[in-house]
Amino acid sequence: MTKQLGLGAALLSATIAVAAPASAQSDYRTDLQLGTAQPGGSYFALGAEYASIFEADIPGTKVASVETGGSVDNLIRIGKGEIQLGLAQATTAYAVFEGKGKFEGAKVDNVRLLGCLEPYALHIITREGSGITSLKDATGRRVAIGSPGSANQLASLAVLAANGLAEGSYTALAEGSNDARDKLQDGNVDVVIDMQTIPYAGLLQVQASIGDAKLLPIEPDAMSKLLSETKFAEFAIPGAAYDFTSEDVPTISDWSCLFASETQVSPELAYDITKSVYESNGKLTLKSKDNISINNALLAKGPLPLHSGAQKYYDEKGVSK
Repeated sequence: MTKQLGLGAALLSATIAVAAPASAQSDYRTDLQLGTAQPGGSYFALGAEYASIFEADIPGTKVASVETGGSVDNLIRIGKGEIQLGLAQATTAYAVFEGKGKFEGAKVDNVRLLGCLEPYALHIITREGSGITSLKDATGRRVAIGSPGSANQLASLAVLAANGLAEGSYTALAEGSNDARDKLQDGNVDVVIDMQTIPYAGLLQVQASIGDAKLLPIEPDAMSKLLSETKFAEFAIPGAAYDFTSEDVPTISDWSCLFASETQVSPELAYDITKSVYESNGKLTLKSKDNISINNALLAKGPLPLHSGAQKYYDEKGVSK
């Protein structure tokens, strides 16, 4: 089941409600909402499938996947008690938990990691004939940077800055994946920056429609800046991933993760959900099922706190950071 939540005007605001104390066991729920992202992206599809799998695997539990702004929005909503589960990129979660910059004052004391899922790669998409051969050429052009509250937008701004493009030197369009791709196809966007799985089904659809999609690489100088100033990892999109690429495309990657509320999701339910993620991944119809493994569950944990229920599951399985 998929629902839609309003994005709100203050997704990146530092005025986030303080979470209830962890001892508030009376807040534990079995009717859960799982925050995903905007339609057309990998999170939206993955969240919908997980909602159905969790309901099937855990008797007495109801899970609705809900449309949200993405990673930042999901973490904030969990912190405010509006949703109980959410998908988010690890690098984004690090920033929110550190509470620096635009996240200063953010209170996510009740947000806990359940586990890491799979790596996502930043796709920088344009069209042949656009005259854009490098992201540096995007000065004065229209760039879809992702919806407000998404990890995609944070990654987009970082890679643009690393290429010397300050905010205001290009026309930033805060579009979700579907709208961004539609505008690229219609000639109303010059560049789409999207953090997605490989292969990205949306890009395959774009190429099938327009036949002239092109992926831009992150050049060495920009890559060095990104690796020194952010927590993104160097990555290469395999040339064989898409029929219009013949060589690997240098880019950055981040891990997608599943988070839960410590005050609304009991240790027992968190244990069951974590178990379902790694032991029922074969039920997924998405290609993600080939990437999600308990062996990767804590690869991007970093400083993120684990839910006690997830910790119990990993202890039983002998999995450690």
